[in-house]
Amino acid sequence: MFNKLKVFTGNSNPHLVEEICHYLHLPLSQAVVRRFSDGEVFVEVGENVRGSDVFVVQSTSPPVNDHLMELLIMLDAFRRSSARRITAVVPYYGYARQDRKVAPRVPITAKLVADLITTAGAGRVLCMDLHAGQIGGFFNIPVDHLYSAPIMLEYLRKHLTGEAVIVSPDAGGVERARAIAKRLQAGLAIIDKRREAANVAEAMNIIGDVKGKLAVILDDMIDTAGTLSEAARALTEHGAREVWACAAHPVLSGPALGRLAESPLTRVVVTNTIPLAEEAAANPKIHSLSVAQLLGEAVRRIHMEDSVSSLFV
Repeated sequence: MFNKLKVFTGNSNPHLVEEICHYLHLPLSQAVVRRFSDGEVFVEVGENVRGSDVFVVQSTSPPVNDHLMELLIMLDAFRRSSARRITAVVPYYGYARQDRKVAPRVPITAKLVADLITTAGAGRVLCMDLHAGQIGGFFNIPVDHLYSAPIMLEYLRKHLTGEAVIVSPDAGGVERARAIAKRLQAGLAIIDKRREAANVAEAMNIIGDVKGKLAVILDDMIDTAGTLSEAARALTEHGAREVWACAAHPVLSGPALGRLAESPLTRVVVTNTIPLAEEAAANPKIHSLSVAQLLGEAVRRIHMEDSVSSLFV
């Protein structure tokens, strides 16, 4: 069925890739990714890929630069090994927050990374929950942009109790929150957030009725958890009976775990686009959902030249 389909990975998320291969009933293809003594990345493909449809699954998660270089060097290795088509499967796309010029003399790193991936040899990109939709347009190759929304919706339908309201933590996430609220027939609220500096956020006002309701904050990622903790406190002060959070990418850097522990949040639902550290996995507040089946089905459809559009919901 899968003629010449091969799935490879670096070191960023091996467990997710194992799940994808299990869904596809395929063995993980062989490649060595290691370091020279000075830290340079060494890649050696362990099997013939000439004429193959190659999928390289690699999140550019922390340590971001290491995993990004692994991805780029693997793409170059497959291009030089005469693979028929190379698809970069990037569940978490790093450097995505700098997607436009918001001040003088700043870079647009989301575009830079797109150029690097294309130049390295990718002919197609498959990613999940980009920080901004326009990043897909930064590539001059086909991009399939999947969303974790179906997985989150299934979880919320099973576990929500009583009257609920979906909360956008800022104005930029309103469209995403509205779509989820509509499917759950829940209310919608928006937090007016004033950001004083990078990775520092202060929630100011709540737009919408949250009193006595289960408030579910919906975001694309949790980095230092400053936004979430402040938002949860603001919702609690405005009468929410319980506060949950849902986010696709659990970056959880710096003081994130401490902030989550101290915050009024009772449940934090994430996906495994980024593997949880041991401490985070042991946190009873954090629940991780697998995106392996969704990514595996996308890989299958791309390989079989079937439509992927029904997975975009």
